[in-house]
Amino acid sequence: MTTHRARRAIMLSRRTAIAAAAALLPWRAGAQAASGETFAAAEQAILAGRVPVTAGISLDTPPLSENGNSVDLTIKVDSPMTADDHVSSIYVLSEKNPFPRVAAFHIGPRAGRAEVATRIRLSETQSIVVLAETSKGIVHRGTREVIVILGACVDGG
Repeated sequence: MTTHRARRAIMLSRRTAIAAAAALLPWRAGAQAASGETFAAAEQAILAGRVPVTAGISLDTPPLSENGNSVDLTIKVDSPMTADDHVSSIYVLSEKNPFPRVAAFHIGPRAGRAEVATRIRLSETQSIVVLAETSKGIVHRGTREVIVILGACVDGG
C-alpha cells in the first residue's frame, strides 16, 4: 500500500517529466528554423561536386501512405561488395520535410550486400531521394514519389 507522500512524489516526478518534455518543444521548433538547410543544399553537400549515376538503386516503398508518421522504405544498391568496390554510405533525403536529411547508413564490404530497410517520417506528398556512395567515389541516385494522406513532421509554428 502506498502512502500519500509516495503517491505525491510519483505525481511530482510525472509532472516534472511532462514539464521537461513541454519545455523542449519550443527549442525543437527553433532548432528547425535555425538549421536552415534546404534539400538542394543537403544534396549538394553529399555530392560534393560529383555527378550522380541514375542507375543501380532500387527503392521499395508504398506509392501511397495513409500516415506519414511511418513509411516503410527498403533500399537495395547494385554492388559487388568487395574490399575494392563496395557501397560505403547510403543517404535518404526528403524534399519537403523540415529536415531534408532523413537517414544515413554507413556500411562496408563485410555487410555482404548493400541493402537497408527502415521506416521514415514524411511531412507531405513528396519525392524521396537516395544517394549511395561507393568506395571508388561514385554516387548513385534514385528517387521515388510517395503520396502521403496524413502528414507527419508538422512544424509547431
